[in-house]
Amino acid sequence: MADIINTLNGIIWSNWLVGLCLLTGLYFTFATRFLQVRQIGAMVRYLFSGKESEQGLSSFQAFALAVSGRVGTGNIGGVAIAIAAGGPGAVFWMWLIAFLGAGSAFAEAALAQVFKQKIDGEYRGGPAYYIEQGLGTKWYAVIFAISTVIACGLLLPGIQSNAIGSAVETAFGVDPKITGIGIIALLGLIIFGGVHRIGHVAQLAVPFMALGYVLVALIVIVANISQIPAAFATIFSSAFGTDAVLGGIIGAAIQQGVKRGIFSNEAGQGTAPIAAATAEVNHPAKQGLVQAFSVYVDTWFVCTATALMIIVTNSFNVVVETAEGAKEAIVENLPGVASGPAFTQHAVDTLLPGFGSAFVAVALLFFAFTTLLAYYYYTESNLVYLLKSGSARKNATQVVRLVFLALIYYGSIKSAEQVWAMGDIGVGLMAWLNLIAILLLSPTVFRCLKDFESQQKSGQDPSFDPEAAQVPKATFWKK
Repeated sequence: MADIINTLNGIIWSNWLVGLCLLTGLYFTFATRFLQVRQIGAMVRYLFSGKESEQGLSSFQAFALAVSGRVGTGNIGGVAIAIAAGGPGAVFWMWLIAFLGAGSAFAEAALAQVFKQKIDGEYRGGPAYYIEQGLGTKWYAVIFAISTVIACGLLLPGIQSNAIGSAVETAFGVDPKITGIGIIALLGLIIFGGVHRIGHVAQLAVPFMALGYVLVALIVIVANISQIPAAFATIFSSAFGTDAVLGGIIGAAIQQGVKRGIFSNEAGQGTAPIAAATAEVNHPAKQGLVQAFSVYVDTWFVCTATALMIIVTNSFNVVVETAEGAKEAIVENLPGVASGPAFTQHAVDTLLPGFGSAFVAVALLFFAFTTLLAYYYYTESNLVYLLKSGSARKNATQVVRLVFLALIYYGSIKSAEQVWAMGDIGVGLMAWLNLIAILLLSPTVFRCLKDFESQQKSGQDPSFDPEAAQVPKATFWKK
């Protein structure tokens, strides 16, 4: 089974996907004239605009739901794994894919708003919806929806629950089986309450967990402030192959940076637009800007906090695979320590001995738990798309909730290596399908942005008229 998983992972995450992610980000960056820089003020302004309605969430709630999916185990364990496999240079490529990915994130979120629908009194949308309506390709939309149900409902949850279980066991000695039961009990109370309850929990938990984590990281970084110049020098020299020790793994640095960057910030993956579609806004571009900003929050703030903590305290190893298939450590600061949350735990322990394990366990509990909420919502939304019958949809939703909770428990007691490989397959499959779709739909993205900026330039509060914007297929917005 492990061999099959690794083979699939290698096929999906080939250099072709890495290149597609980078080129898509570059395309939207240049085609929108560096939207992610020009409109950064509007990103923050629209973050707190809009109010919750019976049909949808406020812009901030939808942002928090998307961030809850983005800020998870990838921000702690994923960053450490990227450094372990690609060296500190992987961090630079994570930064780059976040900057470029903000353009892709705008495109997919704006499309989700353009083509959203109201189903059973709630807003629904995302790639399956904009592929069917925008491209007129039903079979492609169905494939994406099925892929998302498999990825978010089956493959990805195990990463989060496994991280919680192992971190709590390390810090507090609690059996992962007991932790798994606790996770599914609390999660069940929330997901059976629907999207509004999920949005309310995300709205409260996300700012608290992100700010608390970054604050502790800043304390560790400031305590090692003299090491900051050397850390940045190592990141850049490793990223471009000029480092004497790490220069030989530049390919791994790029691949790990892009892979872990996308896993963490989800730009172009196709999950965040599902959350973006729930927002109550009067122009699709507004939520597109908000979702672009969430990529910065995830990678430039939270991932960078983890990376700098690890690097300035030398709390990492770099292990490469030889031509014979053996593992060889080219940097070994922590002998015998496996890559993952343990790097971050050690970094915190260098300043506050004994605190690192408990802190990372609690951080992972918040990060991974809110990510599980987002994964469930993404699964449910695509299930709603696949099942048009109201009664069949309601029955299937109840079954999916129970299966989802069972798989979370299963993931909490499985090996970390296997669940990460399965999660990568899910992320990669959705990314392939979604990136191609948003490239094909890019004319709609540009017309939507042009309409928004023309109104913005004239001093108006932009509102969307699909006929004026020349997007006639946006049936939801027709009056």
